[in-house]
Amino acid sequence: MPIATRLQTALSKPFMPAIFFFAGVAYDTVTLTRIDRLLDNLILLGYLTLLGVLIVLTGRATLARPQAQEASAPEGRVQAFLSRAQPYYPNAIQFLLGGVFSAYTIFYSQSASLSTTAVFFCLLVGLLVANEFLRNRLSSLKLLIGLYAVVCFSFFTFSLPILIRFMNTFVFLLGAVLSLAVALWLVELIYKGTSVPSTRERVLTGLPATLLVAILVGFYFLNWIPPVPLSLKFGGIYHHITKQDGMYRLSFEKGAWYQFWKRSDDPFRGEGPVYCFTAVFAPVDLRTVIVHHWQYRGVSGPSSTEFSTADKIPIEISGGREAGYRAYTVKTRLLPGDWRVNVETGEGRVIGLVDFRVEEGGPEVPEIQTISY
Repeated sequence: MPIATRLQTALSKPFMPAIFFFAGVAYDTVTLTRIDRLLDNLILLGYLTLLGVLIVLTGRATLARPQAQEASAPEGRVQAFLSRAQPYYPNAIQFLLGGVFSAYTIFYSQSASLSTTAVFFCLLVGLLVANEFLRNRLSSLKLLIGLYAVVCFSFFTFSLPILIRFMNTFVFLLGAVLSLAVALWLVELIYKGTSVPSTRERVLTGLPATLLVAILVGFYFLNWIPPVPLSLKFGGIYHHITKQDGMYRLSFEKGAWYQFWKRSDDPFRGEGPVYCFTAVFAPVDLRTVIVHHWQYRGVSGPSSTEFSTADKIPIEISGGREAGYRAYTVKTRLLPGDWRVNVETGEGRVIGLVDFRVEEGGPEVPEIQTISY
């Protein structure tokens, strides 16, 4: 059997789309480094461009198939090449989707707490499942356009603040509008010059993309989408903090011999002062404000089920440092109970979380350990 025939037979196996998807995931895991790196963003932009081209070619091939059955005119070289390559479009689309979704998973998960992003990741997982099991293995135009709107949305959410060097709700909404505009533009390219001039058909093809973008905008206002490109690289609670030779020295109560992983005070024993130290990554030249939002939940009584605000302390940060912009806030006296410090943007979107418990101090003097960051 010729090699070309063997290759074609292998690529036609039903499990091949999954292999191409995970190949894209593996490639991104090796090649991507940081969210503001120019090469990484150019790679993702290249993925999106190729993905858009393949979606247009797939859509036009689907619409032209009935006409091709009736016409017998000879094909040109380019058209003949595209016809031969058409069976492999789903594999290429699967590889590119695996690449962009894995990159977004890497970039969006670079935070100390994923609690606020659970819904967003569930949506991504749901789309990946749909990507595998919906009809015709990625030949549905509505599915392809909807997926493309989501990947464009995810890209613009973190790339626009990097480009503009500023982030707020307007920049986010601008990215959402651009994502939908690009997706609907693909719809126009697919139907342009075809025998399907119906406006209704075009609207129905672009409707899933419109609905998905609207849902994602709603996720933003519910704080279910992390405030990329910001991410919490490190956070902890300490007895004392000093700065020496460009490094912060963080002091905390030494744990038991088996607690070799301990790097901060949890629980914190005593009344304070209590220091909250965080390192927040931001892209180069991006300046913004973060907030240490101190919250308290009592040990008993009606207030024991919900956290209430104890203080909000703003901090101006600037980006560029690989390990994150370092800063701390301090509270002089804390009541026993559950505490947490939400690290938020100035608009209240949660970047990460540092939670701990305050307990009454004992008569013995604790042994203090110090680390540098």
